[in-house]
Amino acid sequence: MKQIQFIILASVAIFLTSCGSSTANEDLSKKLERYRTEQAEITSKIDQLQEQLEVAQNGSANRTMIPVVTETLEKITFNHYFNASGAVVAAREAYISPEVNGQIQDVFVKEGDRVKKGQILARLNTEVTNKSIDELKTSLVLATDIFERQKRLWEQKIGSELQFLEAKNNKASLENRLATLQAQLDMATVTAPIDGVIEKVSQKKGELASPGMQMIHLVNLNELLVRADVSERFVSTVKRGDTVELTFPSYPDFKVNVPVSRIGNVVNKNNRTFEVELKIDNRGEMLKPNMIAVLNINDFTAENSIVIPSKVIKEDLKGKYLYVAVKEGNDLVARKRYITPGRTYYDKTRITSGLFENEMLIVEGYNRVNDGALVKMN
Repeated sequence: MKQIQFIILASVAIFLTSCGSSTANEDLSKKLERYRTEQAEITSKIDQLQEQLEVAQNGSANRTMIPVVTETLEKITFNHYFNASGAVVAAREAYISPEVNGQIQDVFVKEGDRVKKGQILARLNTEVTNKSIDELKTSLVLATDIFERQKRLWEQKIGSELQFLEAKNNKASLENRLATLQAQLDMATVTAPIDGVIEKVSQKKGELASPGMQMIHLVNLNELLVRADVSERFVSTVKRGDTVELTFPSYPDFKVNVPVSRIGNVVNKNNRTFEVELKIDNRGEMLKPNMIAVLNINDFTAENSIVIPSKVIKEDLKGKYLYVAVKEGNDLVARKRYITPGRTYYDKTRITSGLFENEMLIVEGYNRVNDGALVKMN
């Protein structure tokens, strides 16, 4: 047997020498890799010949049986997912500022307080406005009295029409000015536009406030959104209503399945993505706005599929292969099987051809066997 191995290895050496002279310009690293593969195949064939000689000389009873672990193949549903990164945002939040200028007289809330819609949060100083209202009310009383007198005189055909119209116009003007001041007085009271939690109070009592200057940040934590930018190559895959698995790096053990609530109608020309939005019920308030979210989106499903651990797949010049345990007479034998793998998700690969249901796939010890080796269940 050693003589056979020596002859084969010598032939390989001669082959390598001849090829080296005829293909001097070929990339050396590729040649070396190819020769190593060929050498591995030759070594495998030598091992097979040795086993065949052992069987012929001693019978299978004396052959060494390699311990392996097998897995009986079943047809299951295979799902493939792709990931997209997104962020948690508040569905309802408000950056509150007063509608009029003024000095802050009172702030009735602090950060962390829970408030209801319509609840008073702060109030501006209204001393000047109140004085103006009082003055206008006094003037309006007089203007109303004059108007009523002019009206009676006009109805009795006494007095001029001009006097009557002037009294009427003066009364109406004062009423309008009073209504304006009353509206300004109401605007000096800052109220909550939504239910929520006070996230930040930016101004204090005594400071000047004005429209557009943030006084209070209010956020509702019960209703949150996750927004993510997804590559446009998935635009035909993701549909509204599709269930998406959400995970959060801040909570490694927490997962939640939610439907897609909105899909953007425009592809971003800068990064070639479209926006996907999902609504989250966050009544426990575990999630916070601006947290990172990972979307696991299903883009392929195949029922009745043979799915195997990816680690057992090997490759030679003929293609991808693995080993199955086959009952041959009284022996359990490892058989090399060429396969066609499909998609892979994490450590699982779907096999499109080459394997069948109920076959015994060698999942441990597969690196120690070759085609025809006797095996035993470990």
